[in-house]
Amino acid sequence: MTINIRPAQASDVESIFTVRTSVTENHLSCEEMLKMGISEATVCNMIEENLCAWVATDDDEVVGFSMILREKGSLFGLFVLPAYEGRGIGRRLTRTAEQELFKQHKVAWLETDKNSRAAKFYMQLGWGNKTPLNGAYIRLEKQRGV
Repeated sequence: MTINIRPAQASDVESIFTVRTSVTENHLSCEEMLKMGISEATVCNMIEENLCAWVATDDDEVVGFSMILREKGSLFGLFVLPAYEGRGIGRRLTRTAEQELFKQHKVAWLETDKNSRAAKFYMQLGWGNKTPLNGAYIRLEKQRGV
């Protein structure tokens, strides 16, 4: 198995949604995402307008992705197919997104559930400065160079 990381393309959007809806933690259906304003069309537009997403592929199959909101300095999403978890793919996708965010921002941020595996994962990668948000969510930050 050779996992490659590359910039996402419009042709990857369907696979990105397959990955996003396959996860068990922080699961959202396509219908739930649509209610939040996240559709295949909006993601496709974001990808076409600027470099904001990367995919991890095993041969030609998309097995994970990361996505940033460049202007806000935010890691917006990072998901890996359950069958591919624990293989370092999330770590590689995070580093790729961080590198791009740190080209324009000294501090990158994300929001996640404080009790999630994701929160522990990001903290292991140097994200910190934990700030409580509404309910069970926290904001984590990472400084350039950390």
